[in-house]
Amino acid sequence: MTLSIHLQIVGVLLMLLGLSHAFFKRYFQWEKELASLSLLTRQVFFVHSFFIGSVVTFFGALSFFYADALLQPAPLNRAILAGMAAFWLCRLFAQFFAYDAAIWRGNRFRTLMHVAFALLWCYVSATYCMSLIAIWKS
Repeated sequence: MTLSIHLQIVGVLLMLLGLSHAFFKRYFQWEKELASLSLLTRQVFFVHSFFIGSVVTFFGALSFFYADALLQPAPLNRAILAGMAAFWLCRLFAQFFAYDAAIWRGNRFRTLMHVAFALLWCYVSATYCMSLIAIWKS
């Protein structure tokens, strides 16, 4: 499989992930969970969640629709791929060091999700890193 195809697969996965943010509020029962917070903090939380979902969706769309263009050696492409690689490597790091293992340990579904997302972040990070390396040499 070519890097272009991997970028497109990552693009689809990220678009799905970004769009799934629309359901987080209901699934995680954030209204109930956040009821004790001030109105400002609650609204900042929801606005940030919306924009995170939007950025992830846009990252995905960029990777899906412009995979071949991203793999052309050019300063802007190097900067975009370096930013994407750094962003997703940070997210991979957060999977292991920002979330307390008590959240998922002992819960089969949450353990499965922890492993699945760790694998997803590895794949996404590796795809952007390999893409950056490929055009850096050119």
